[in-house]
Amino acid sequence: MKLKEVIEKLNATTVNVSDPEKEIEGGYAGDFLSFVMGKAPENCAWFTVMSNVNVAGVATLAGTGVVVLCEGAKADENLSARVKREDIDLIETDYDIYTAVLKYNNAD
Repeated sequence: MKLKEVIEKLNATTVNVSDPEKEIEGGYAGDFLSFVMGKAPENCAWFTVMSNVNVAGVATLAGTGVVVLCEGAKADENLSARVKREDIDLIETDYDIYTAVLKYNNAD
């Protein structure tokens, strides 16, 4: 699905979105960064509550399509600056991770 559709389904706010027409494929939910690097599918939506600058590095290494900060987590100042500088897509939603994944998969 297109990134703009993900944003709409999750009632998300954008921290950085480079191309709202970008295709997002699949998903991965997790906060253990080494797991994300090894297991998240390329171009996926990564659902997490981690909101520090390390998220940008992991998103780049894993090749995620968009980082979805859940449960009202807000990107800290360093993360916000880095995703804008490196053109990493990052959005924020108030949904808990479980609900966000359900909505992403149309199972709500």
